[in-house]
Amino acid sequence: MMPSLFIAHGAPLLAIENNEYTQFLNELGKSFPRPKAIVLFSAHWESRAQKVSDVNTYSTIYDFGGFPHELYQIQYPAQGDQQVSDEIKDLFKENDIPFEMETERGLDHGAWVVLRLLYPNADIPVIAMSVNPKLSPVEQYKIGKALSDLRAKDVLVIGSGGTVHNLRAVKWADNEVDQWALEFDDWLAVHLANWDLESLFKYDSVAPNAEYAVPRYGSEHFIPIFYAMGAADDVKKATLLHRSYRYGNLSHSVWQFG
Repeated sequence: MMPSLFIAHGAPLLAIENNEYTQFLNELGKSFPRPKAIVLFSAHWESRAQKVSDVNTYSTIYDFGGFPHELYQIQYPAQGDQQVSDEIKDLFKENDIPFEMETERGLDHGAWVVLRLLYPNADIPVIAMSVNPKLSPVEQYKIGKALSDLRAKDVLVIGSGGTVHNLRAVKWADNEVDQWALEFDDWLAVHLANWDLESLFKYDSVAPNAEYAVPRYGSEHFIPIFYAMGAADDVKKATLLHRSYRYGNLSHSVWQFG
């Protein structure tokens, strides 16, 4: 049974850096059986309707500015998978989840930075998925749960975002980690380990420092964790695989579900 994962994609510079976190992701991709396909929810693809990619070969989207020229030369020409896209359509219909197919959009950096570190050869089919910050965590979890059967078919489900992601608070020189970020992630770790959905679904009002870790204007980076959790609802087991920080509070957390 393939797990599902929540992976922080950090800053785009991760794509060209060699550090503790990139090395961890390089090894993580080798630690699981090779997936048949990857279904990835990216924080950088927001839409009101749930979007499901049905793409033959993805283009690479550079949805950032002001970074080194080298970043804009990276290509990640992953293929889609018609069969898995069709299976997702069927699962969403069975679970009364509205959706729309997307046949043109490429992979944004929330997708390709993570995928390239895990599987650098771009030789595993990918189905890109949007996220909707306007939905409640209950609804986001339900969307992930609808896909749980795919894990038994060797499909890896990934939510790509960041548990602490407040660009107005980051310090672009690496500094000691801010206490408020640690306190939020510590709270999250306890409630994920206990699969405490009641608390997690109202994280914004009960978690310490939630207003800093997940600012109202930027919840799209946190919510992929609910899609990834939902995909492992049949097992309800959470394991923290990695946690580190950059820029004072930008978290690099990796959670395994299932």
